[in-house]
Amino acid sequence: MFYGWWIVAAYVFIALSIGGVLYYGFTAFFEPIATDMGWSYTQISLGSSLRGFEVGLLAPLVGILVDRWGPRKIIFIGVIILTAGLILLSYTTSLSMYYGAFAIIALGSSCCGGVAAMTAVANWFQRKIGIASGIAMCGWGLAGLLVPLIVYLIGMYGWHMSLRILAIGILVTLLPLSLVFRHKPEQYGYLPDGQVEGSFDNDTGQPQAEEVEVTTKQALKSSTFWYLMLVCFCCMILEGATITHVMPYLSSIGIPRSRSSLIATAIPLTSIVGRLGFGWLRDKINTKVVAVTTFLTSGLGLLCFGYIASGGTWLLVPFVILFGIGYGGFNVLRTPLVREHFGRAHFATISGLMWVGGMFGGVIAPPLAGWVYDNWGSYNGIWFVFAGAAVVASILILRIPSPKHSFSGLKSLADENGPERHVR
Repeated sequence: MFYGWWIVAAYVFIALSIGGVLYYGFTAFFEPIATDMGWSYTQISLGSSLRGFEVGLLAPLVGILVDRWGPRKIIFIGVIILTAGLILLSYTTSLSMYYGAFAIIALGSSCCGGVAAMTAVANWFQRKIGIASGIAMCGWGLAGLLVPLIVYLIGMYGWHMSLRILAIGILVTLLPLSLVFRHKPEQYGYLPDGQVEGSFDNDTGQPQAEEVEVTTKQALKSSTFWYLMLVCFCCMILEGATITHVMPYLSSIGIPRSRSSLIATAIPLTSIVGRLGFGWLRDKINTKVVAVTTFLTSGLGLLCFGYIASGGTWLLVPFVILFGIGYGGFNVLRTPLVREHFGRAHFATISGLMWVGGMFGGVIAPPLAGWVYDNWGSYNGIWFVFAGAAVVASILILRIPSPKHSFSGLKSLADENGPERHVR
């Protein structure tokens, strides 16, 4: 089997662990922390936002290090730091200690998730980047399976001990998986997708497409980069607020905690359909069309979410299906979009810089939702505002020029580096 698929498999388990504990699972810690520590929803949400803020700030640096050293070392170090941050969080006694623990967690998750791991997947695949990314990102969907486990652990041992148990589980699981990662296939005698020199595309019968290689400087000069950064911003607005507040919101309208935890579990599980389906579809048709579809789908899901209080709990079904499939789909397409417009040479650096835009969305949205609840005693209205972000993202995607026109006004790598080829 082509070694790239082992990297995809390793990413699945890394995403499952990090997503289950830090992302989807955090909503289960929300109410216990508020009850135990006496903090407001805004204060607790800020911890998650600070983590997202630091992840965004660190993403460019992580990207540069991955492009230079490869992902294996970065992921290995990140797992150790992440474990330390979770253990520190379990001993928190004040807001300052709480936020400090999240800063360490952010450093660790920056290194062992996101840019580092997906760069390896992007380097090992080209023609099959859609389905490879889709399978890899299914780990984030499967992460929802950890939510009931986390709820059970908190019920049995309290949130402090639960964090320590989860920290040890991450250390034991992810350290060995970090050793699976390799940087670029050419370093090990392969080509992307397991192809050989002069091979033909099995679908079209044509020679394999040439691959543009764009410098970081060229990327920053292009409108494509800034459009995609704004799209990431909108994406994290949708995700950050909804995933963080799904259980508190449902509890606020009278839905029992046991039932709301099932909804929190169902969202990432449903996203697997979007990750696999839209990932496969991307390899068949235009990426922009598929990306717009993902945002419109998730936006419709959020409209259903906002109407649950007045329209009835039956709206939970279309919400879970539409939002889960939609946001899962775009998370998969982000990697192919960067890959096809900017190539592999500086993929990690460009992705890291682009993620700064997503960081601001993830920082703003959760505290904003918490502030709305703290001041008005209800989440009503905020979900419709966030649904509008999906429409904005769709418009931005449609304005992105095609890959072959994105850099027509810029100097090529050949111009900057002399006779060196700028396509592979």
